[in-house]
Amino acid sequence: MGILTYIIPFLIVLGVLIFIHEFGHFAVAKFFGVRVEVFSLGFGPRLFGFRYGDTDYRISGIPLGGYVKMKGENLDEKLDYTGDEFLAKPKWQRFLVLFAGPWMNIVLAIIIPMVLAMYFYQEARYYSEPAVVGSITLGSAAEKSGIQVGDKIIKLDSIENPTWRQVELKTTNNADIELKLTLERNGQQIQTSITPSTTMIERQKIGSTGLWPQLKEEPVYVEKVNDGTPAKQAGLIDKDKIVKLNGEAVKNFYWFRGSIQNLEGKETLLSVERNGQIIELKMVPRRHEDGQVIIGFTPNQEFITPPAMVSGQKTISEAFKMSLNKNYEVLVLTKEVLKQIFTGQRKAGDALAGPIQIAAISGKMYQTGGVESLLNLMALLSLNLGVFNLFPIPVLDGGHIFILILEGLLGLGGLKLSLGIKEKMMQAGFVMLVLLMGFVIFNDVSKFFTKPAAPKTTVSQPAQPAQAQPPPAQPAQVTPAPPAASENTNK
Repeated sequence: MGILTYIIPFLIVLGVLIFIHEFGHFAVAKFFGVRVEVFSLGFGPRLFGFRYGDTDYRISGIPLGGYVKMKGENLDEKLDYTGDEFLAKPKWQRFLVLFAGPWMNIVLAIIIPMVLAMYFYQEARYYSEPAVVGSITLGSAAEKSGIQVGDKIIKLDSIENPTWRQVELKTTNNADIELKLTLERNGQQIQTSITPSTTMIERQKIGSTGLWPQLKEEPVYVEKVNDGTPAKQAGLIDKDKIVKLNGEAVKNFYWFRGSIQNLEGKETLLSVERNGQIIELKMVPRRHEDGQVIIGFTPNQEFITPPAMVSGQKTISEAFKMSLNKNYEVLVLTKEVLKQIFTGQRKAGDALAGPIQIAAISGKMYQTGGVESLLNLMALLSLNLGVFNLFPIPVLDGGHIFILILEGLLGLGGLKLSLGIKEKMMQAGFVMLVLLMGFVIFNDVSKFFTKPAAPKTTVSQPAQPAQAQPPPAQPAQVTPAPPAASENTNK
């Protein structure tokens, strides 16, 4: 299958998101009697399609978005006021037509997690439990912050009594950014801070603390050692049992893999049990091309106990509430990322994903998690696409809505927004969108052709006791492609 395993999931995800968005515009426009001339998935030259009634339904050559072309929507188009022209309709009807596209994406983002929860709900049990520390990986941000096993996190930044899910979301989104932390240890409150270190997953910058809940303790068994790796060169062989890492008893594979991420370029000591004897092996973990730090072996999966899961079927009301909470979490995280970009705490290139990167993520998620993972990705992108299209950037739906509102406000004072000003606003919006799409595509390409750099490490103080091919400039209903929005031992 090769590249098709990435392209097909990507086209399915993007195709559904664009279709849903454009169908929203189309359905509301038809409801108000607006003549829709073109319904296109993709931009550029028409590849194929069919005509039904007044509308040409087509697939176009550039699969980076879509659009609905309505009669009388262009600013320089002469209106004959036959009753089926977009700009001849009342402002409130035009508003609803424009808003319908992003709204459909937001609705889809709510429906997908809701349906999955109703029929396929499954989640690690510890996600909903209080954040009581079960283990801490070697060399991690948590270890440097003085956190200890048994500590309970009672406040993380502004989150009171966080669950493990909240801890994971917060720290994942704040790589290299200091977070205030309050711990409970032996009945005493301890004020400290933690700065999640950077780890790279699928070339994405992710915050990592090294904190783990209480999981089953078990050694790591080697299934296969890969050729040309530090493990192979050090003499690790198949069936070895890894019992210690740098003198520390191995807690489990999750702990081991996380610890290796913090040991790049450092001489590392593995204590392995082989034929009843303990053998010491020295090696230097190295960074793989995908950004993960490895020593180079595949673990025996039979001896990796997955976290306990909670599964079942939620009622409609429970599923709806879970979906709303999940989407709210995404919005909060997105707000944090945008704030980090504008304050210089995060590079825009680390936060934005274009079509190439989305294709890679789509393929990877389908391969590792099947249809369910792909649907979760679709929900995430749908929310991002809906919100992004509401930004007040001319050319996007939000830009047209902004112009409508501005016209209405000026009209209250007897003023009018001239055609020339509206055209200049549209041209400025078009340039902004071209630059944004150019940036995310360049960013995608550079990520895939540049070797990942080693993330910087940050030392925290010990804990102390308490004291989108751009669309045409005129059509209002353009949907550009959404921008962003393990020891990898098997390498």
